[in-house]
Amino acid sequence: MATPSVGAAAAFAPRRLQAPAPAVAVPPSAGMRVAPVPAGTRAMWLWNSATAVPAEVLAWARDQDVTEIFAYAPADLPTNSSLLNRMRELKRGADTAGIRLTALGGEPEWATDHTPARTWQRAVLGTGLFAGSHVDVEPYALPAWQSDQAALAQSFVQMLQTLQADSTRPLEADVPFWYGEIPTGTGTTLADQVLAQVNAVTVMSYRDTATGPNSMTDIAADMLTRGAAAGRPVRLGAETGPLEDCPHCTFAGEEPARVTTVLAEVDTAVGAYAAFNGIAVHHYESWRTMGA
Repeated sequence: MATPSVGAAAAFAPRRLQAPAPAVAVPPSAGMRVAPVPAGTRAMWLWNSATAVPAEVLAWARDQDVTEIFAYAPADLPTNSSLLNRMRELKRGADTAGIRLTALGGEPEWATDHTPARTWQRAVLGTGLFAGSHVDVEPYALPAWQSDQAALAQSFVQMLQTLQADSTRPLEADVPFWYGEIPTGTGTTLADQVLAQVNAVTVMSYRDTATGPNSMTDIAADMLTRGAAAGRPVRLGAETGPLEDCPHCTFAGEEPARVTTVLAEVDTAVGAYAAFNGIAVHHYESWRTMGA
């Protein structure tokens, strides 16, 4: 799903079916504690890793205080010599700058066919270039979300279980803010089930205001609360690419200075949440060209 428009559907809560899915086994959090992060902690998605110039990416990351890059890596990375060399260059520069490099990937179909997901993770992590996996799998993009949501939600959570069990490196998942409204069993929701299977989440809290009704902090509050209870770090996401159906969901068309100001306001507003793990910006290409 290597497209800059990924996650646009997450801005809206979809129609929900009422039948709950059978509960998926939830492993214990083992008493994990969520360590607070400094205000201004930033990450970013890098989807155009095949064409972006590593030196330029790293210069931008340093200027924006980015400490982690989710770099798109296809399953054929080990045999794609051009991209592999480019990723190695990015990795060397990231190490020098103290920036964490995480493998980014995902397709909606992974929610029902887990083999490609595991194949992808084994391939990209096998290169030794990445600290962990960052998956963007959106089951609500599949037709089955409208017809058999319960079974699809269960299969999605099982996919995360598969990835978690297949590697000792951390697994982080992109999630929409409304997963807490999707029932998956007695007393549980899809948000709880996802948090139980991953090491961290990034919430697609795509809004262009920091506080107040329908703001970044408002729509992310549920996941922040659930993350604290589960002992899982929760990062908030900000969109800079155009979203024609939801202009208030993105900073596209606004001045870069306003993005900086609003995100700083978010830092202050949610700093009291134990799970808050900083803000990730979607995505490098559109963020870098704002105001141009």
